[in-house]
Amino acid sequence: MNNKIILIVDDESQIRKLLEINLENQDYKVLMASTGEEGIHMAASHQPDLILLDLGLPDINGHEVLKQLKTWYMKPIIILSVQNSESDIIKALDNGAEDYLCKPFRTGELLARIRNAMRHAEVNNHDNKIQTGLLCIDLNTRTVSVDQEIIKLTSTEYQLLTLLASNQGKVLTHQFILKQIWGPSFVEETQYLRVYIGQLRKKIEINSNDPKHIVTESGVGYRFF
Repeated sequence: MNNKIILIVDDESQIRKLLEINLENQDYKVLMASTGEEGIHMAASHQPDLILLDLGLPDINGHEVLKQLKTWYMKPIIILSVQNSESDIIKALDNGAEDYLCKPFRTGELLARIRNAMRHAEVNNHDNKIQTGLLCIDLNTRTVSVDQEIIKLTSTEYQLLTLLASNQGKVLTHQFILKQIWGPSFVEETQYLRVYIGQLRKKIEINSNDPKHIVTESGVGYRFF
């Protein structure tokens, strides 16, 4: 029996009802809010396992709701919005959204993204290792291996890889990565980032021309699997 709680924050009653029906069919417990303020209060009082957040809310801009939530809410937030511009997507991801799905969306895809987000939230790296396929990152010894063979990385390459791997499945924007690794003055140096991503792929991917771990999200950033 699924005991996960999902909070829907959306001002469209038809969307809320559609989501409620589909989520309850998957045995999720569903909570609903029609305004940003109500959503923030419900998130605080009920501590849901995941939040589905619309950006076009009647009282508080959804981007602001997201920023307020991410100051204390550590679980996944997936954006569902008709706002499909690259700038809106990048802004939401930079502000901490786990994923972004444009309306109208396919129910099956949404459910898959919810499952994916929850799996990542539940990953418990109690041995301080990140293992995916043949790739293993040992955070204790700061070593990286592929099929048990140690791979030599520079300090910057290691920082970049661990940032991506620690956010497995989540899209990290170019600007977010550049700011985290190189600092605020580098947020526009996307070509700089591409060079390092290319170097990393040559070292950790079986085929760097067909990467399976570091996947490009065109015009936005990178996602690690």
